[in-house]
Amino acid sequence: MSTLMVSVSGVRGIVGESLTPTVALEFAQAYGTLLGGGRVVLARDTRPSGAMFEAAALAGLLAAGCTVTQLGIVMTPTVGRTIREGGFAGGLSITASHNPREWNGLKFFDELGVAPDPEKARAIAAARAACAGCCAAGPAVVQSDQRAGERHASAVVKTVEVDLAPIRGLKVVLDCVNGAGCLHTPAFLGLLGCEVLPLNSEPTGEFAHRPEPVKENLGELCAAVVEQGAGLGLAQDPDADRLALVDERGQYIGEEYTLALATWSVLSRRVGPVAANLSTSRMIDDLATRFGTTVLRTPVGESHVARAMQAHQCVIGGEGNGGVIDPRICYVRDSLSAISLVLQLMAATGKSLGALVADLPRYAMVKQKFDAPRERIDRAVAAVAAKYADAHPNTSDGVRVDLPEGWFHVRASNTEPIVRVIAEAATPQGAARLVELVHAAAGL
Repeated sequence: MSTLMVSVSGVRGIVGESLTPTVALEFAQAYGTLLGGGRVVLARDTRPSGAMFEAAALAGLLAAGCTVTQLGIVMTPTVGRTIREGGFAGGLSITASHNPREWNGLKFFDELGVAPDPEKARAIAAARAACAGCCAAGPAVVQSDQRAGERHASAVVKTVEVDLAPIRGLKVVLDCVNGAGCLHTPAFLGLLGCEVLPLNSEPTGEFAHRPEPVKENLGELCAAVVEQGAGLGLAQDPDADRLALVDERGQYIGEEYTLALATWSVLSRRVGPVAANLSTSRMIDDLATRFGTTVLRTPVGESHVARAMQAHQCVIGGEGNGGVIDPRICYVRDSLSAISLVLQLMAATGKSLGALVADLPRYAMVKQKFDAPRERIDRAVAAVAAKYADAHPNTSDGVRVDLPEGWFHVRASNTEPIVRVIAEAATPQGAARLVELVHAAAGL
């Protein structure tokens, strides 16, 4: 039996193994009970198992006495924004984000449209057993809202601060991986003046390639940019909270650059604090220094970044996995906000994506992941922290060590039963050397 992952990122598991309709019902009822009933939002992405788990979650929320507004298939950031604008008690989306097709999950949101903090995530898991067999006595109330996605896209368009005339007619190849982004992203790009060349744009949930928007999965997009003579390639993950970029030459730019470019775009107009997680590139720190501001580093997980942004009134934040959070829209990673900010930077500077990337500080990053039980991961983290104790490691999420030649981060994934190792330095050789140091200290 596969492992059910329960963390600040929600609940994820293999369909029919660790994640069943009964599990979904129990977690939804537990969360609805913690919310005290009230008005909640329910949505899903396009995965074929989504309808089944949506029905189970609906039953659980109704059993907790909630009034449920169903959004249907929408992007994850749309859920967060809907809660925030509509005064809901919270919400739930059926999604496994970038995980492969055989996975699905439940992502929870609080009354601010933010993923729960670790304490509340633990409370949801604890409440699951306490709610077994309970059922609300009141009438079941189910409502529908089919325009949430349109409102979300319209809100992002309204935040544009730059004359987009210089990019009007720009050809953009958009790979939605047959996920939730299919429904509103093409029209959104049209509103920004782009000519959209769709790729994998049917909301079937039958992913045309492995859904995580990383280099090895985006060969088709890179080729299409060249074949179509496009100025830009965009890749969303299934729930459209992450964005990866391909430049006008068909070169994969990478998800680390998404947040860097969005941050540059914002800070060029409005200077303020920036939040990013411990695994995000030093490009963010360099940009903050350029504009005279600071970066707040948080544990990995959208919830941690969002709460730091709220506490410190950050003007932009996100994660190096292609997730950008624009607080004017919502406190959820949002590919539409990321697209808008990158296009605004292109329009304001008159530069192509490739030219903008060339103007950024250049680092080499190595990312590795290995299957490992949690006990082994914890031992590895402890060993690395002990080895580099004199470097004052950050142990708020695994262990991050900053050295003169670069940094590395070792941690357990929130969403898969794996350990992640990330290292960054000025050269590929330097990054590889840092990874060697990790393996030597951790025994991986």
